[in-house]
Amino acid sequence: MSDKAVSRRAVVAGIGGLATWGARPGEGQAAPVATLPLRLLETSDLHMFVYDYDYYAARQDNTVGLSKVSTLIKTARDEARNSLLFDNGDIIQGNPLGDYMALAGHLKPADGHPMFRAMNLLGYDAATFGNHEFNFGLDFLHAALHSARFPFVCANIEMPDGRPFAAPTMVLVRHFTDTAGHSHALRIGVIGFVTPQIMIWDKGRLEGHIRTVDIVEAARRCVPELRRNADIVVALSHSGIGAGPWQGGEENASLHLAAVPGIDVIFTGHAHRVFPGPDYAGIPGIDAVRGTLGGKPAVMPGFWGSHLGVIDLTLEKYSNNEWSVADFEVEARPIYRRDGHRAIPLAADDPRVLAAASVEHQATLRWMEQPVGETTRPINTFFSLIGSDPSLSLVNAAQLWYARPLLQETRHGHLPVLSAASPFKAGGMGPDEFVDIPAGPLDMKDIASLYMFANTVCAVHCSGAELREWLERSATIFNRVDPSVNRPQGLVAHRIPTYMFDVISGVTYAIDLSQPERYGPDGKLVHPDAHRVVDLQYRDRPVDPAQEFVVVTNNYRADGGGGFPGTGADRIVLAAPDLNRDVIVRYVLAHHTITPAADAVWRFAPLSRPVMLAFNGNAATASHLGEHPGVTRLGDGVDGYTSYGLALG
Repeated sequence: MSDKAVSRRAVVAGIGGLATWGARPGEGQAAPVATLPLRLLETSDLHMFVYDYDYYAARQDNTVGLSKVSTLIKTARDEARNSLLFDNGDIIQGNPLGDYMALAGHLKPADGHPMFRAMNLLGYDAATFGNHEFNFGLDFLHAALHSARFPFVCANIEMPDGRPFAAPTMVLVRHFTDTAGHSHALRIGVIGFVTPQIMIWDKGRLEGHIRTVDIVEAARRCVPELRRNADIVVALSHSGIGAGPWQGGEENASLHLAAVPGIDVIFTGHAHRVFPGPDYAGIPGIDAVRGTLGGKPAVMPGFWGSHLGVIDLTLEKYSNNEWSVADFEVEARPIYRRDGHRAIPLAADDPRVLAAASVEHQATLRWMEQPVGETTRPINTFFSLIGSDPSLSLVNAAQLWYARPLLQETRHGHLPVLSAASPFKAGGMGPDEFVDIPAGPLDMKDIASLYMFANTVCAVHCSGAELREWLERSATIFNRVDPSVNRPQGLVAHRIPTYMFDVISGVTYAIDLSQPERYGPDGKLVHPDAHRVVDLQYRDRPVDPAQEFVVVTNNYRADGGGGFPGTGADRIVLAAPDLNRDVIVRYVLAHHTITPAADAVWRFAPLSRPVMLAFNGNAATASHLGEHPGVTRLGDGVDGYTSYGLALG
């Protein structure tokens, strides 16, 4: 523990930390008999990024990679007398290397899974599952887990008969050295959790095979016994950090989890953010500087290997052999820093990690180079959030081309068919995370950049009224604009991912930014009298609230992912077996040469006076400004972005 860490014991006790952890035996009457420093390390949301490589742009990427995190892990261990390493889930899905292993059928039992081969080299002590572990089905997950030489725990997944899917908890016994040089057998209790929404997002793969329990309920059930058998308890929570009162079933439940007595440390993830950090400043119960949830140390290490989570504990032992957390420090260590638009690496690659996945990495590169067709115009997502978007035009055209013949054979075949798609790579995860495909040949790499997730095609039946509400939910991504303000105003709401912005082709509509958002980020109605979506038309006529439609989308959205009106299991009229990405490939192969539509499905409604809307792009965005009248470069943004402005009259 560094000298700067003036004892935080009184501070922690003052916010209820030690009270929830269990009062120290004999506190105020006896001094501790031993003091032991313990460093806990976390990776989370690695998403198959073994290499520091962008498969879509075919170039090195200094902002990602277990190969670089491995170097941080070695340094962190060298600095500490005692340490443990955990992973918090979302391991085997997320980039083309993961797809190559799962979708191209290249997982061989004798060879094992390349991600786990790499992780085995680093000596993980335990891990839990992320929601994306289930994207390829249970059979693939079990096959992949055979090559993991570290245990998995998860307390809130059960078999249909109530038996645990995996060990809910475990106790790791490790011999550690205290500050006086004496050895102690410390019992570290570990419990894991995953977002219960896996039963919505992967319903077709999981229903009837497993079930989930609320995270807090599972913790209340399992932690007391774990606490009795452990000296400290570490929670691996593949769940983000949400505010508001606990209601049960939350996707982002880590703050509520921290309130469960008996837990000492929270490792969190899923939200692809960094904690401690400003993203969570000002939320009751959270110290976004020191890194606490409900007074307990917690860390979230970004995504794709961008950071290593580090929690340093000072443990004190008393004469009755019980341990207590006396002090702590929390840090999320980055593998890179930004210098303008450049990402400067702060860690070298670990050659052992690269070698562990080199065969599959090279095979993935060859797989991604397979030709598919060609496009007569550029396809990019630089302007996905201001209107015209050829990338979504292509996705929606492919989904309609595929689904219409299938729907004709159903009782809903007579209804108008629309298609919903959202931009996955539109800068939300960094300035390099845009689709940017030039006119010319298309290969698998290009299609994969358009559609990153292993979703399957689904279609839902909804009314005109529900369609309007669906679009209102989508419009939550935008900030409210004040026409009386003369300076540029930020367009996109903070912390709402771009995959929550559905564009529905087949209708046209406008979005009135002078109105407050009708729905909050969690999908709950917050301003019942607000209506951002205006002039909603189908075939140049206003949409009747009672009119019926079929909307083609993906299984995540159709099953209720994101809480969009008009979706849910009872609305599904088509659950196709094919991946949305494969449908795009087949569409391009069938047409060979494509010209994605440039017509805008939606637009911003005029305001009472002109305003300038600021949005993020990168340096490459500037080369396309000629295609978008009214858009200008405003200057350098933060975190490597370039700021652009849309003049809205």
